[in-house]
Amino acid sequence: MSTHSHPTPLRHLGPNWYATVMGTAIVASAGAALPVHAPGLRGAYEAVWALAVLLLLTLLAARAAHWGRHPDQARRHLGDPAVAPFYGCLAMAVLAVGGSTLSVGSGVVGERAAVAADAVLWVAGTGIGLAAAAAIPYLMVTRHRIAPGDASPVWLLPVVAPMVSAALGPALVPHLPAGQWREAMLLGCYALFGASLLATLVILPAVVARLIHHGPLPLALTPTLFLVLGPLGQSTTAVGNLADVAPGAVAAPYADALAGFAVLYGVPVMGFALLWLVLAAAMTLRAVRGGMGFAMTWWAFTFPVGTCVTGAAGLARHTGLTALTWVAVGLYALLVTAWALAAARTAAGLVSGRLLAAPRPAPPAPARAMARTT
Repeated sequence: MSTHSHPTPLRHLGPNWYATVMGTAIVASAGAALPVHAPGLRGAYEAVWALAVLLLLTLLAARAAHWGRHPDQARRHLGDPAVAPFYGCLAMAVLAVGGSTLSVGSGVVGERAAVAADAVLWVAGTGIGLAAAAAIPYLMVTRHRIAPGDASPVWLLPVVAPMVSAALGPALVPHLPAGQWREAMLLGCYALFGASLLATLVILPAVVARLIHHGPLPLALTPTLFLVLGPLGQSTTAVGNLADVAPGAVAAPYADALAGFAVLYGVPVMGFALLWLVLAAAMTLRAVRGGMGFAMTWWAFTFPVGTCVTGAAGLARHTGLTALTWVAVGLYALLVTAWALAAARTAAGLVSGRLLAAPRPAPPAPARAMARTT
């Protein structure tokens, strides 16, 4: 019997749903990374981490069922240039849960179990991320039909996944045998950092050019402007975390140089991230005034901001600058607010069934043109 005649709620469950896992896990791990600690918060972080684990397991099962029951729709997602980049979210969801298991969940499951879980999830997430970083651009070149005005911050999702690996891999370095294993892991993470950074530097100009030449994004896509913060905050986090573990992995001259690089790279990039945050917030406020309603794109307000929290926290740790501690705390307050809002609206949309309903057809071209000019 055809699955077309009996559609299920899972038919329209896209890979973008993994953003809920990413956004939840980073609330826990970014909180644990803050330079300031208040009593009672550790339990809250552990509760959010447990929720992220539950979300990941649920979504992995739901997406497996989606591929099994609706392979036509799954293949259509890969062929859709607006949906395919979200396959990068699978890798980042797996990596984010692994990282938060070690940084937050170790107090619940024990350090040995947390290290084992993080190691498995890091290897799996890194493999998936590298596959997406190569496969999605390949599909964009060979299969997708992309117009000059179609460039989107969503294009960053597949190529930022290796940066998440670079940022979370250092936590595993001390648990590896001294010598070749640690050095290979450290330098491998720098290679992942470079792969993601250079790919971002190729894509970001296309996104900015699209904004300048074609005007603001459609209302529902406006929150995706926050995705640009992801590679910025995550790369700052990566160089800081790598510098922390470098003394146990490479010779002293290199370890000292990497500590300097963490600050010399991180401070300018964090400056650009804060500038982009202001721009994205202004565009979002404009979209809200224009009638922007809730969509799953609101999850773009969470994980990218969380990477800036961990990036600022790492810079505060390396410089001792109190101002950076306050930047990290302020960004974390923004993250928690955005997460609570997105989570509440998502839960309401699931209960009503609206979020898993078939997408409405796009308006005809004249209507789209009118929407752009208003």
